[in-house]
Amino acid sequence: MGDTTKRLWIFRNVTSAVTAGTMAAGLLIITAPAAHAAGYGLCGSGHKLVDSAPIGNLGTAYLTWNANSGKNCAVVVRNEPGAAVSMNAMIGRDNGIQNVDSGYYTSYAGPVYMDGRGTCIDWGGVIHDQEVSRWDSHCG
Repeated sequence: MGDTTKRLWIFRNVTSAVTAGTMAAGLLIITAPAAHAAGYGLCGSGHKLVDSAPIGNLGTAYLTWNANSGKNCAVVVRNEPGAAVSMNAMIGRDNGIQNVDSGYYTSYAGPVYMDGRGTCIDWGGVIHDQEVSRWDSHCG
């Protein structure tokens, strides 16, 4: 299994485990306030947009960087908020450490943070049945 295949397998299994745990706990449904118009603003002050990727036609995954804290942030924002659907935002590093926010959300998942100094970042997200992932990006 190649590195990309392994990471995708880990990402999907973490997502499945978190989603299954959430469902076992009684179908957690979280309603969130309307997402910031630019989406990545959810990461907080000092974060600047580094990259973004569409998640099919359902929304966008954003990656930001905060030079003061040395942290990257990932957030997934739906194009059209509505009934809660399965979503997640993921950020990780080459060493296999990942942070994932997964659940049933009405407008966004995340933010999730990772120290991005001196490493490459893996990031992406899922909205319902559509996903995007980027591996070994924005190395610093």
